[in-house]
Amino acid sequence: MNVRLTLTAALVVGLGNAAVATAQTPAAPVAAAPSAAQGLTYPVTRKVDQTDNYHGTVVADPYRWLEDDNSADTKAWVQAENAVTEKFLGAMPQRLPTRKLYTELYNFEKFGVPYKEGGRYFWSRNDGLQQQSVLYTARHLKDAPQVALDPNTLSKDGTVALSGTAVSKDGRLMAYGIAGAGSDWQTWKVRDLETGKDLPDTIEWVKFSMASWTPDGKGFFYARYDAPKAGEALTGTNYFQKVYYHRLGTPQSADTLVLENPAEKQWGFGTDVTDDGRVALITISRGTEHANGLMVLPLDGHGGYAGAKPVPVTLSFDAEYSPVVLDGQRLIVKTDKDAPRGRLIAIDLDKDWKAKDAKSWTTLVPETKDALSTASGVGGQLVLSYLQDASTLVRVHAPSGKHVRDIALPGVGTAAGFGGKWNDAETFFSYTGLTTPGEIWRLDARTGKTELFKRTKTAFDADQFESKRVFVTSKDGTRFPIFIAHRKGLKLDGTNPTLLYGYGGFNVPMTPGYGVTAATWMKMGGVYVLAVLRGGGEYGSEWHDAGTKLRKQNVFDDFISAGEWLVANQYTQPAKLAINGGSNGGLLIGAVVNQRPDLFGAAVPQVGVMDMLRFHKFTIGWAWISDYGSSENPDEFKALYAYSPLHTVKSGKKYPAILVTTGDHDDRVVPAHSFKYTATLQAADTGPAPKLIRIETQAGHGAGKPTSKIIEERADMLAFIANTFGMDVK
Repeated sequence: MNVRLTLTAALVVGLGNAAVATAQTPAAPVAAAPSAAQGLTYPVTRKVDQTDNYHGTVVADPYRWLEDDNSADTKAWVQAENAVTEKFLGAMPQRLPTRKLYTELYNFEKFGVPYKEGGRYFWSRNDGLQQQSVLYTARHLKDAPQVALDPNTLSKDGTVALSGTAVSKDGRLMAYGIAGAGSDWQTWKVRDLETGKDLPDTIEWVKFSMASWTPDGKGFFYARYDAPKAGEALTGTNYFQKVYYHRLGTPQSADTLVLENPAEKQWGFGTDVTDDGRVALITISRGTEHANGLMVLPLDGHGGYAGAKPVPVTLSFDAEYSPVVLDGQRLIVKTDKDAPRGRLIAIDLDKDWKAKDAKSWTTLVPETKDALSTASGVGGQLVLSYLQDASTLVRVHAPSGKHVRDIALPGVGTAAGFGGKWNDAETFFSYTGLTTPGEIWRLDARTGKTELFKRTKTAFDADQFESKRVFVTSKDGTRFPIFIAHRKGLKLDGTNPTLLYGYGGFNVPMTPGYGVTAATWMKMGGVYVLAVLRGGGEYGSEWHDAGTKLRKQNVFDDFISAGEWLVANQYTQPAKLAINGGSNGGLLIGAVVNQRPDLFGAAVPQVGVMDMLRFHKFTIGWAWISDYGSSENPDEFKALYAYSPLHTVKSGKKYPAILVTTGDHDDRVVPAHSFKYTATLQAADTGPAPKLIRIETQAGHGAGKPTSKIIEERADMLAFIANTFGMDVK
C-alpha cells in the first residue's frame, strides 16, 4: 500500500451499524494433513468459532487467531507453512538457475538521482550486490566522492535501511532516518559530515515523515506518533501524528510541539522549509485521500523557529494543493481543483502570510489533455512532468506561466527527478523504459541543455528485446494502455509464457521502467506486460476516482480484459498466463483469481490486502478507506464483500497455482491478510495446483529490503511460475 509521505491521518473506526458477535475459542496447535495438490501436505490451520454480523449479513472469520502475530500458535503456523513451501520450491529444477540468472542481471552498478544541498552533491550508489545502497557526497561532480553514510555498517544482515535524509543549509550536518527489518517505523539521527561521526541526538517513533532543517542549522522539523502500546508496534493503529521541532543538543522529550489537532486524528503532516528560508510549508493529509490542506509556518528573521503558529492557506480538503515554490510573496501550487488532470496556480500571501480569497487565485499553467504528474521550481523556471498515455513528457514554463520549451527524452518511458532550488542552475533526472536500463541526465535549468551523467551497464542486452504500447478496451468500453516487452522475433502462436503485472489504486501511476524481474523473465523467454488500470494516477483524478469504492470492480475488469486481450491476440493462453501484483496490487491478484480462475495459469499476490472487511483495524489501514470504502457503511460493505479475496474463494472450482508472499515485519499491510487468505485457500477444494505462502523473516512491506532477500524472493516467484509452466530455465 503506497501511503503518502505526509500521512498522519486516522479515521474513526468502530462497526457503526454492525452488530458484532464475537465468540472466539483458543487456537489449537498446527497439525498436518495431506493435500491433493501435487502431493503436497499442507499444515492444517485450526478453525475457531468466530462470526461477525455486518448489517444483517453474518460473516465467519475462522482464522481470526492468525491476526495475533506475537502468539506462539501463529509463529508455529508460520514455521510449518514455510517448511512446506521451502520443500516445494527446493525441489523445483528451475529454482537454482533462475536465482543464478536473476543474480547476474541484478549485479550492476546502480546510481540514485543526484541532489544538491549546502554546496554539496549527494547521490546513492550500489556496486551491484551490496545489501543496501551507500550515500555519497562531493563538493563538485568531478571530485572523488566521500561516503556520507553506509547503511551496510548498521547491521550484519543488511536489514537496517536508510529511510530518509535532510542536509542543513550550510552542508555541515545531515539528519537521517533508519528503519529496521522493513518496518515503517524510523529512528532519526544526526551526522557531522565533516567528521563522519554522529551527534547524540536521537528521534524515535517517526513514521511517514521526513525532516526539514531551519536555515540557522540549529534544528529541524519532523512528525511522529505517540509510542505504541507494548506488543502493538507492528499491528496497532496509527493515529494523531504531530509536528515537532527538535533543537540540536537537547533530548527528544524537550522538542517543541508545533502542530497537532486533537479533534482530527486523521490529520497527517509534511513540513518543508522554503528555498528562501522565510517560512515552512505544512501539507496536511487525511490518509491516502487525494486532497489535502496547506499551511504556512513563519520563521524568524534569523532563519530559526521562535514558536510561531501556522497560518492556514486552505483547509477545505476539496482538492490537491501541492506547493511548488515560494516566489516572493507568491506561492505557486500544483492543484486539481476544477482541473482533474492538474494545473498550476499562484496564491498571493500578505506580509502576515495570510492567503487572499480563493476567488483571486490565478492560473499560471492551465489544465491540458495530459495529466500533470509533478512540478518543481528550479533555476527560476517551472519544470512540469506530464503523463501522456502513461509515458513522461517534460515541459518548462517561465514564472509567468508562459511555455518556454519541452525537454527531449530518449523515448516512450519514465523520467523522474527534476528536484532543486529556485536559484539552482541545474537539476538531474533519471530515464528508463521496459527494455532500457536506467540513465541519469543533468539538465541546465536555464538553457534546457541535457547531458548524460551516468548510464547503467548491465548483462541485459537491450538490443535483443523490444517493447510497445497498445490499447485494450475494458468491459464497459473504457480504453486503457498496456505495455508489452519481449525478445525480438516473438511468434504470436498462443504459446508464450506471459507475466501480467498491475496495481490500479491510490492515484499511483504505473509507467514503463526497467526492472530486474521483468528483464529476467524476458531472458527466460517470457513476455512481460504492464497494465495501466483505473484507480491509478495516469489520467488524473477522474481516472483515479473511477477505480475507487463502489467502482473498484472497474480495476478488476480492466485487468481481466488485459488478460483476455493477450489470449485473443495470440500472445499466450490461459495455461501460460501468470499474474503478479503487490500491496494494493496483491488485492488485485487475489480478487481476479477468484473471479476468473479459468483465465490464469499462475498467480503471485505479494503483501496483499486480502481481508477487505477488517483492513482498517491495523496500523495505517484506516487511511485506505478513501480508496476502498469501509465495511461499516452498508453499501460499501456489499461491494467489499463481493470482491474481498479472503471471502470469495470458491470451493469446487479449479484454481491456478498460487504463491502468496509476505513479510513478518510488514506493518503497512499486516501479514495476517496473507495468512488468513492462504489458510482459506488451502482448506478449500480448488484443484491440484499448489497453494503456498512464502513468509520472509526480518522483512516488511518492501522498502529497505536487503539485496539478498530481494533476489531470493523474486527469483523464487519467477521459478515458481516457470515450474508451473514447465519451462526449461537455462
